[in-house]
Amino acid sequence: MRTSFIRTSLITLTLCGASPAFAEGTSAQRAACTPDVWRLCAGEIPNVSGITACLRREKPKLSPACRQVMHEADREAGTRPVASNERRS
Repeated sequence: MRTSFIRTSLITLTLCGASPAFAEGTSAQRAACTPDVWRLCAGEIPNVSGITACLRREKPKLSPACRQVMHEADREAGTRPVASNERRS
């Protein structure tokens, strides 16, 4: 039981740092992707960038709720304004 709690906590903390949307996301948004992380990307835990890349790579297999969260994260990342001291590519 304790191990299960630790794993669930680790995934939740990992997803919190996976992207800006997860970092600022609600617990419902994080909960939407936790089952998909276990199902599709468990081998990447606790590698945050690995989990994020895996979720993007497995997008067709994501649950509808997690797919929506990832879509929102990608959209938010693509529309973030560039600071005045940053160069545009």
